[in-house]
Amino acid sequence: MALLKVRQFSQITLPAKIRKKFHLSEGDYLQVEEVKQGILLKPVAVIEKKLAWEKVFKTKERVKEKRRPQKLSIKTKEEEIARMVKESRKKK
Repeated sequence: MALLKVRQFSQITLPAKIRKKFHLSEGDYLQVEEVKQGILLKPVAVIEKKLAWEKVFKTKERVKEKRRPQKLSIKTKEEEIARMVKESRKKK
């Protein structure tokens, strides 16, 4: 069991053994919760909004590339629409 001391400006230092075990380094965030037994610290991942959106759009582009629509002739498209309309009418 490790003993921590609350320092100036309410700072605490986690023991090196615990930091290594949970792969924590300077600048990482911990979520703090009050629980029945005391205080619970949980590591959390925080990402900048801009960077998160960039990753979303990059992923979206990869998905688009894998699902390229087939190039259909106008006649084929019209036939497909007609088939869908017929199926919809049958269901009603």
